[in-house]
Amino acid sequence: MTIFPRTPALRSLAGRFSTNGLFADSKGPWGAGEADEGAPAEDKPKPPAGADGPWGEPVRKRRPDAPFGGGRSLEDFLRKSRQRLGGGGSDGSSSGSGFRPDGALIVWALAAVLALWLVLTSMHSIAPGERGVVTRFGSYAATLSPGVGITLPAPIDRVRKIDVEKIQTIDLGSEESETLMLTGDQNIIDIAYQVRWNIRDPEKYLFELAQPDETIRQVAESTMRAAIANVTLKEAMGDKRGDIENRVQEEMQRVLDGYKSGVLIQGVAIKQADPPAAVNDAFKAVSAAKQQAQSDVAKATSYASQLTARAQGEAAAFDKVYGQYKLAPDVTRRRMYYETMERVLQGVDKTIVEAK
Repeated sequence: MTIFPRTPALRSLAGRFSTNGLFADSKGPWGAGEADEGAPAEDKPKPPAGADGPWGEPVRKRRPDAPFGGGRSLEDFLRKSRQRLGGGGSDGSSSGSGFRPDGALIVWALAAVLALWLVLTSMHSIAPGERGVVTRFGSYAATLSPGVGITLPAPIDRVRKIDVEKIQTIDLGSEESETLMLTGDQNIIDIAYQVRWNIRDPEKYLFELAQPDETIRQVAESTMRAAIANVTLKEAMGDKRGDIENRVQEEMQRVLDGYKSGVLIQGVAIKQADPPAAVNDAFKAVSAAKQQAQSDVAKATSYASQLTARAQGEAAAFDKVYGQYKLAPDVTRRRMYYETMERVLQGVDKTIVEAK
């Protein structure tokens, strides 16, 4: 509310300014508003030709019945929104420069994605050393041979590739951890060995055993203990090592075949067979003493053989001389006398003068 001074002169000046419209609130950007409707047409200010509103839109008259009290109806607002988004006008025709998605293009894109998904999940390339185990909803269905195999698309069928030619190894016992076993002669041996195996039946390997690698390890250990219990310490350390390896391989294969494991044992190799670490030094000393005793016995045997051969040679020579002695005793006796005297007097410094 405007408060004017009560003096007559100021009240007259304020009334003049108010009449001229300086304080009128209804004046628009281009002239008077509703307050000037009573003025003559030629006196009303007119906007310049082609002029727009403050934000560049054409000046429109407000309709009394327009919703929201605006200058556009709700239908006009929705139509303009569709045109900005690339849609068609009220008659279904396209307008504006926006992009409108094509239904046929969407269908072709979906078809291409579906075809690619079918190809990638239905065709499988299996290498020469592999087999493809097919599961249908989680259950075993078939085994694919090397080459290109075709199955139902995922997630109906799934293929797991298994290498059946790769030789896998399991090492039991090492220098860090002892593997002590009891021999048949009640001795303890620290043994380390390696088991070589590969997959023979992929479907059995995957579905018959919960933990195939751990099962192979336990079967190898139990079979080796049974084999060591039937031999002595000396045999386990060298004399029958090859027999033990063959026996363990055959027994492991028999047990695993009973489990339907689908595993083929390629071989067993004993890498270490020694006494326990606590008595290893004493055992080495005993072994060294045994080896020294065997060496001394061998030397004594060799010396006895030499003496025997020499005595036999001398006896054979005496037999020959005795044969000649029987043919001519005097001559042989004299020759033996001369040879004996020559041997005796050979080292004596004497001169023998024959008397005349």
